[in-house]
Amino acid sequence: MKNAEAENKLELQSNAIKLARDDVDVIARYFSRYLTLKIASSEQLKQQVYSLRHQVYCEELHYEPTNSTQSECDEFDLRAIHCVVQHLSSGMLAGTVRLIPSRSVDELLPIEKFCAQAITHPQLNPHNFLRHQICEISRLAVPAVFRKRQSDNFAGSATGVINESTFSIHELRFFPYIAISLYLSAIAICRKARCYHVFVMMEPRLARSLKFVGINFTQLGPVVDYHGKRAAYYVDARELRKNLSPGYKKFLQVVEAELFESLGSE
Repeated sequence: MKNAEAENKLELQSNAIKLARDDVDVIARYFSRYLTLKIASSEQLKQQVYSLRHQVYCEELHYEPTNSTQSECDEFDLRAIHCVVQHLSSGMLAGTVRLIPSRSVDELLPIEKFCAQAITHPQLNPHNFLRHQICEISRLAVPAVFRKRQSDNFAGSATGVINESTFSIHELRFFPYIAISLYLSAIAICRKARCYHVFVMMEPRLARSLKFVGINFTQLGPVVDYHGKRAAYYVDARELRKNLSPGYKKFLQVVEAELFESLGSE
C-alpha cells in the first residue's frame, strides 16, 4: 500500500512538473506582451529600484529600518548591476534583483562580509575562485501589488504570485514568473560578464522551488538567521543552461534578448 501511495505521489509530482514546463513554453512567447526586462543603467531607474526595495525590505518585511528618503541602498550598490521587471501598461516596477561582482580581495561579497559562517563547504567558497569570476545575487524584491496577501507567502519569498483584483485576466498568467525571470536575468548577466561562480543567501524552500525550473543551487552550509532562516548557496552559471527544460531555455532566450537590447534603449 505504501509503495502504491509513493508511486502515485511521484506520478502526480511528475505530471505537475510537466504541466509547468509545457506552460512556460507559452510564457516564453508571450511574457513580453505585459512585462519587460531592463538593466538599470540610468541613475533615474536606479533610484526607482532603491525606492522599491525600501517598500519591500523596509516597509513590508521590516528587514531594514525605514528612512525619510524612502530609499534602501547600501555600500554594494555602487558596484552592483541592477535588473528590473517593468509592467508595460502602467510603467510600475514589478520586481528587481541585483548582481554584485568583485574585482579584488578588498571588494568582499555581502555573503563574505556578513555570513561567512554560513559557508562550510571546503571547495565552493568564494576565496577558492578568481575574484573577477565570483558574484552574488541579492535583494530580489517583488512589490505586494504583484503578489497575493503577505500571509499567503513565506517571508521574503517574492514568488511573483499576484493580486488578482488589480490586473486583467490575460496578464495574470504571466506574473507568477516575475521572480524566475529575475533569477534568469541575473544568471544571464553572470554569463555575459564571465562571473561564473554565483553565490546567494536564500530560504531552503525557495532553493527547492527553483529546482523545478532547473536552477540547481548547491547548499554550502547550515541554515542561519539572516533576514529569516536562510542558507548559503552556489551555482555555476556555465552549467545552469544545460539543466533547464526546453521551455525554460526559451524563456532564458527572451530574458537575454530583452536585457541586452535595453542597454541601448534606456
